[in-house]
Amino acid sequence: MSESSPPPGGGARSSGSPERELGDVATRVLFENERVRVWQLKLEPGAESATHRHDLDYLLVQVAGDRIAAVPEPDAAGPYTEYVESDVKPGRTVFIPRGGIETARNVGSETYREILIELKD
Repeated sequence: MSESSPPPGGGARSSGSPERELGDVATRVLFENERVRVWQLKLEPGAESATHRHDLDYLLVQVAGDRIAAVPEPDAAGPYTEYVESDVKPGRTVFIPRGGIETARNVGSETYREILIELKD
């Protein structure tokens, strides 16, 4: 579902075990340098992101929408291991540690948008 080409210079990206292919953490890369990678995620109502792994700690900034869900994989090593839904609050910013394997799902009736800022080591 990615609308972007791979980030310049590669870097830490979602990758999976040999038996499955994982996708990008968001829709497209907006900016990247040696310290951060900034993504935009856009999901229409009912749409899902690619299943992806967060290899880097990141900040999630909600921009628009009304309701979003995270669907973790059973082998996710991140802080969230159970399905979660929440109301969208534009401007809400959350720090999330690396490790999670998940799919984002727009369970609302409005287009969901977020900015995701990966913090490179």
